[in-house]
Amino acid sequence: MNRIPLPPMKYPLIAILRGLKPAETEGVVGALIETGFTAIEIPLNSPDPFRSIEIAVKMAPAGCLIGAGTVLTTKQVEQLAEVGGQLMVSPNVEPMVIKLAATKGMVTMPGVFTPTEALAAAGAGATGLKFFPASVLGPSGIAAIRAVLPTDIEIAAVGGVSESNFADYAKIGIRSFGLGSSLYKPGLSAAEVEQRAKATLRAYDAVYGGQ
Repeated sequence: MNRIPLPPMKYPLIAILRGLKPAETEGVVGALIETGFTAIEIPLNSPDPFRSIEIAVKMAPAGCLIGAGTVLTTKQVEQLAEVGGQLMVSPNVEPMVIKLAATKGMVTMPGVFTPTEALAAAGAGATGLKFFPASVLGPSGIAAIRAVLPTDIEIAAVGGVSESNFADYAKIGIRSFGLGSSLYKPGLSAAEVEQRAKATLRAYDAVYGGQ
């Protein structure tokens, strides 16, 4: 099946806001977008996640990808579509979830760890693959699996990734990342998130700016 492509992004980075509350959404998401982030993931094990996603969708400018993480069921995909979500991130490979999200026009990033999972996700039409936890596989592990994957599929490293190790992944050609606790933890203010976001983008530019 045809893949939903990843839209052009200056920074192919997904901000993972696990634990975000609806009351915090406007401030935190606004700070990230203002800084330069254009992909926001609110995991479904956060408080009232669909409400937060709806708030983020309504405030985000055109060209921003707003969606959900930890999506496990087709029902959750339907709920995500109802609030305008355009990004579906899952921790596992469930072909029906991936395919339904694609029919709704969503960018899909299922979580994979093995060649079997990666090829199953690619076969289901995933936009990209979220190698998780990347800190366990490491750049060399991801590079070995990548050798057998379709060349048109996006590869992202997620889990234990921060601005401190962008350069390690750049050596194997990985440019896309999901960033969680290095950007946001429950209790951080919007101003603190903005400071972290700016530091992250400075580090990204230092590694990838000339590429």
